[in-house]
Amino acid sequence: MTSKATSIDIAYRAGVSQSTVSRALRNSPLVNLETRQRIQAIAKELNYKVDKNASNLRMQNSHTLALLICEDPTNDESMINPFFLSMLGSITRATARQGYDLLVSFQQLSTDWHADYEDSNKADGIILLGYGDYVDYAHKLDKLIEKETHFVIWGAEHNNKAVLSIGCDNHQGGVIATEHLLGLGHKNIAFLGDSSSRSPEFRDRYLGHVDALKAVDIQVDKHLQHDAINTEASGYNAANLLLDSAVAFDAIFTASDLIAIGAIRALKKRGVSVPEQVAVVGYDDIPVASFSNPPLTTIKQDTQFAGEILVESVLKLIRGQEVSQRLIKTNLLVRSSCGANVEEN
Repeated sequence: MTSKATSIDIAYRAGVSQSTVSRALRNSPLVNLETRQRIQAIAKELNYKVDKNASNLRMQNSHTLALLICEDPTNDESMINPFFLSMLGSITRATARQGYDLLVSFQQLSTDWHADYEDSNKADGIILLGYGDYVDYAHKLDKLIEKETHFVIWGAEHNNKAVLSIGCDNHQGGVIATEHLLGLGHKNIAFLGDSSSRSPEFRDRYLGHVDALKAVDIQVDKHLQHDAINTEASGYNAANLLLDSAVAFDAIFTASDLIAIGAIRALKKRGVSVPEQVAVVGYDDIPVASFSNPPLTTIKQDTQFAGEILVESVLKLIRGQEVSQRLIKTNLLVRSSCGANVEEN
């Protein structure tokens, strides 16, 4: 080769993308060791030299992080999921402790995340938070990877190992919630929440629920599952569909507290008492959960710790340090919606 080697030449020889070459030459942990070593060997063979000027231009720091919230659509755009408010508070404080500022935006207001933030030097990295439809924004994640954006996702573990995800153990949470209901003697337990791949966090909670039923030889009845997005209205509608189906049930596990609160409202309106006739367990432990009527048994996600880990992880990516996927444990908070009058951590 007579001309100066480029990262494109290395990518061609290695059979990988140009962005993978760039990561491997920075020793990024998002590229497995074998591939990194192969790419670095090819670079050495081609006498490849990193363009320091271009690298320095890309590495300009704004000391700002961007938080993009991907939320399910609602009729009232002034409303924000209370769980996100808790996460926002913890992320803001963790960012400030690191000497960074935080930009906050809703993802539906932007068509090009990378150009709007890291490419334009508004932010050094991005944190993605939300229950939004994964399929709708998956292509944007591909664009972030292609552009070598530093970003981390709050949510379920991602199939693409180039995507760093931090989240609570949703499968474990689903198991714990259902085991609690089984321990109270309930056997016909409904699940309200999207169980498809479009909502990976809700799906993992559902799969935990299913595994807990199978562990005690209870056959899963597909008629006891109804889709719901993360709103009270959706929980209300899903509970009405469950009631209209005339399938026997004595408990409900919902994929979120908002869904649970909507479901309880539907049950009461139809003359079904909670917890005397139907026990209900939610997920998230949003502030209103302990003040609902009855107070809601729920799976708690540690938002303070989560915020710290998200900020710490994206800063490690920015600095080129080793970082890995994290699953945070969940806890059951027992309240009156299952018949108990105590709260346990």
